[in-house]
Amino acid sequence: MLRTLGAAPIAGALMPGSAAQTSDPDVVYGAATIPVGIRSRIVPNVNGISMHALEAGYDGTRQAVLLLHGFPELAYSWRHVMLPLAKAGYHVIAPDLRGYGRSGGTDVTFDADLAPFSTLNRVRDMIALIASLGHTNVAAVVGHDFGSPTAGWCALTRPDVFRSVVMMSAPFGGAPALVARVAPAAPAASLDDELAKLPQPRKHYQTYYTTREANENMWHPPQGVHNFLRAYYHMKSADWPANTPFPLANNSATEMAKLPRYYVMDLNKGMAESVAAEMPSASQIANCKWLTDEELRVYSGEYGRTGFQGGLQSYRVGRVPRLSAELQLFAGRTVDVPALFLSGKSDWGVYQRAGSLDAMKRACPKLEGIELIEGAGHWVQQEQSAKVAERLIAFLRKG
Repeated sequence: MLRTLGAAPIAGALMPGSAAQTSDPDVVYGAATIPVGIRSRIVPNVNGISMHALEAGYDGTRQAVLLLHGFPELAYSWRHVMLPLAKAGYHVIAPDLRGYGRSGGTDVTFDADLAPFSTLNRVRDMIALIASLGHTNVAAVVGHDFGSPTAGWCALTRPDVFRSVVMMSAPFGGAPALVARVAPAAPAASLDDELAKLPQPRKHYQTYYTTREANENMWHPPQGVHNFLRAYYHMKSADWPANTPFPLANNSATEMAKLPRYYVMDLNKGMAESVAAEMPSASQIANCKWLTDEELRVYSGEYGRTGFQGGLQSYRVGRVPRLSAELQLFAGRTVDVPALFLSGKSDWGVYQRAGSLDAMKRACPKLEGIELIEGAGHWVQQEQSAKVAERLIAFLRKG
């Protein structure tokens, strides 16, 4: 079931009749680098917020494909995948998710209510968005990184709306097991405690992302937000030679410590400091064709404006019992629509937790495959956009 996809570029052409992107500077980011044929719009009243989305291939008759980005990314991350999907006949919708970019929720603070960022409310966001754009269902929901579990939950909870699912870079473990009420057991040692006790004390990045200091550390880092993002994207890409992932034997602290520092960080460092040592050289930046400096300025401009807290909120909801408890409603339910998992061959995200691929196979009985794309790390839809688009089109056509 695990296989590697080789190189096979596909052509991307402008869709006849596609609307030009608006020139409104308050709506568009990256206007100079978004391909012609992709339009930008603000959709009002989407589950209580206005949502910014990029679109391609809209003519009022097509099936929709919904593309969900991860952290720290934007709808912009799909810019090179959208036109090939539109050329294949789909209405392609890529929103800035709640808390990101030009969508609502970017003005939150650490102490704000987390409920709007809960898993099920993110599903409600997606249902409201596609309804606002004239659809009762989508041919596929595709999610990358944190968008992957969001896509998984969309398909698990509403298979009538999300008729197939593609998960990318982050395996989806499915619904929780039903928890029976039993006498409390003695508390087990936490992974955080065990990581902190290692000879070189470490901490997990997802724990770090739940802390009050994480946003400030990444928003106003010593190197500036642009250089922080350059180092972060570089270190998680196939361009960083240390990204040679392998399965962990288990989820002990000793095994977790084998992960790179962007996943299991030094205890005394923030993310800005963790990636600073891997800042690529000027020549490496100049030769980075999948993310030019002009394109990177779209991300650094948006995150420099909004900060990261809107995205970080979603990492925190799993630590709030009242918000994670609502998922018990779906205990034992599986993803019963066609599914596919894609990632980069150099992406540690596939293996950051032992057993996650097996859990996804159990959660998705109609999983078509687990496929790793050559020449890509974590940012697979940007690093190898043509290969990703080609595989998505093949998956959609099988449906």
